[in-house]
Amino acid sequence: MRNEEMLLIPGPTPVVDSIYDAMASETRGHTDPRFVEIYKRSIENTRDMFKTDGEVFVVAGSGTIGMEMALVNTVAAGERILIISHGYFGDRFIQLGKAFGIEMDVLQAEWGKQISIEEVKNKLQEHTYKAVTITHADTSTGVAADLDALVPVIKAHGALVILDGVCATAAMEEDMSNEYGGAGNKIDVVLTGSQKAIGVPPGLAIVAFNQTALDVRAKMDRVPAYYSDIQNWIPIMQDPSKYFATPPVNLIYAYDEGMKIVMDEGLAKRYTRHAAFGRGVRTALREYGMTPLAEETVAASTLSCILYPEGVKDVEFRKALADKGVIVAGALAHLGGKAFRIGHMGNTTEQMLIDCLTKIGETLNELGQSVNTEQAVNRFKEEVQAIV
Repeated sequence: MRNEEMLLIPGPTPVVDSIYDAMASETRGHTDPRFVEIYKRSIENTRDMFKTDGEVFVVAGSGTIGMEMALVNTVAAGERILIISHGYFGDRFIQLGKAFGIEMDVLQAEWGKQISIEEVKNKLQEHTYKAVTITHADTSTGVAADLDALVPVIKAHGALVILDGVCATAAMEEDMSNEYGGAGNKIDVVLTGSQKAIGVPPGLAIVAFNQTALDVRAKMDRVPAYYSDIQNWIPIMQDPSKYFATPPVNLIYAYDEGMKIVMDEGLAKRYTRHAAFGRGVRTALREYGMTPLAEETVAASTLSCILYPEGVKDVEFRKALADKGVIVAGALAHLGGKAFRIGHMGNTTEQMLIDCLTKIGETLNELGQSVNTEQAVNRFKEEVQAIV
């Protein structure tokens, strides 16, 4: 990669040269048959990744637009949703619900923990919910949702399952054809962005609806949106030569290449690699006296929130590490200054993570900690080799 720094935050993530090259290709008109073919191929690969029987939408925008598209096309004002929140980004559905007059109940986990299934079951008994939102991997805490447990419980109560996959898609399984514990127990909507595990620069919202969710939208008289109304996008996704809003041509070039990389690696292999990287990084950082916020049994494959040992100052640590060319992110909300967040997803390689862990060890030693860098790196390698 020709990147000058290792961008190991929870997104954007490192971009490989072939994606940069694709993005730098000559800009063509959005109705040019050569571009239409690229757009069409990227849409088809997206359908294959999610294995949906419905439709996918690849449009200009951030993950937040994806959240809006998922919500306004399935839930009307006055209807009620249940928000299962494992951190800051699960809570974002609260603001979206308020904006569109949607009734809401919220189950908020202690940061670093999962919501218990019993809590979900009990809450679902209280009201009729149109949908339940789940953040697959919360970017603030590094906690992963247990879809095997949650989806059957939600579907038993007749609600749609809306999955925020922004920090999980292409790294953690999101198979919309999968039936979780019984016929019909499927994820109905998945939303994500281009800049996380897919490994493409920011700027695309990607949303997948199954046929059940499409039928729900078809029964709604109107939605409080224009750009986010999937009815306006369905003709484009089925025939990209048609026009609704001008697509970001060069970013679609990049996304097409990114999806080719994803599919060429293979989804199963990709999920295994990400699980190995996540476990390996957390194991190595424990050798430095750093504690992952999430227990290993609930930890996401894509990023980790890491609590500092006594005596390490957040800004000083991250600045010293950045001077070595490694960029990690600060923690959010009440964990600000007490932890940092590290991404280990997308185009990130094993060697990049080895180099990162080495530089973290060097930085800690320079800041007065006494850590064994070689031992930590070896623990990383052992964990990766045991899984991959």
